[in-house]
Amino acid sequence: MWEYTDKVKEHFLHPKNIGEIENPDAIGEVGSLICGDALKLYLSIDKETDKITDAKFQTFGCASAIASSSALTEVIKGKTLDEALKVANQDIAEFLGGLPKEKMHCSVMGREALEAAIANYRGQPKVVEEAGKLVCKCFDVTEEKIRRVAIENHLTTVDEVTNYTKAGGGCGECSEEIEAILRDIWSLKIPEKPAIPKKLTNLQKIAIIQEIIEREIRPGLQADGGDIELIDIDGNRVIIALRGMCTGCLIADVTINGIQDKLRELVSEEIFVEAQ
Repeated sequence: MWEYTDKVKEHFLHPKNIGEIENPDAIGEVGSLICGDALKLYLSIDKETDKITDAKFQTFGCASAIASSSALTEVIKGKTLDEALKVANQDIAEFLGGLPKEKMHCSVMGREALEAAIANYRGQPKVVEEAGKLVCKCFDVTEEKIRRVAIENHLTTVDEVTNYTKAGGGCGECSEEIEAILRDIWSLKIPEKPAIPKKLTNLQKIAIIQEIIEREIRPGLQADGGDIELIDIDGNRVIIALRGMCTGCLIADVTINGIQDKLRELVSEEIFVEAQ
């Protein structure tokens, strides 16, 4: 049984912005009833400011799909289209206080629906991922989608790809091909966690923290338009500054807590992260 946060339960039991918009300015549709999840996103857009004034959705799927769609509409309302395009699937998951790893594909679906709706509004051709090489026949997932989602979310295992895209979650015949794609993405070597000595000198601790920020934290933030600057390390106190799209973000506290959790996992449980 998956563990859902209170916020996921809230947005599942009492979803926000569910339904249709009459005469919408944009519509984005993704997923398939055959594959088990489908989402239709409606947008109203102020043509003078390019801001999303309203967003509603209809979805067929599990509790996480409904909650993720509800969260998406809440996050993007009031944003310009360019600002909305910078909302990543991780932002949707973090808004909900996290999703079970097996359900991260629901947040990816929300991000794809948003891209499709904005492309529809701008008269741009919809990205047809089906035109690429089909890897997972069970869930209709292409190599292009696996590569994009893996890079955006720093996925390094077949199980992670399955959690985010469903690919490999059916008959499993495509698992070896997914693994080969991951090896190619990460230059034939899956990133490994740095080995941490049991006892660290202060200089060792500083070097390891710097390495983890560069390898484990910065790529994920940059993929979402953000960044991180290491300001100072004073014993177990790590002082950082969030940059780019992370500056002033409504979920900055969630991001900082995630950074702290990662450093506690890989360096020391005594690490405390604070933002300048």
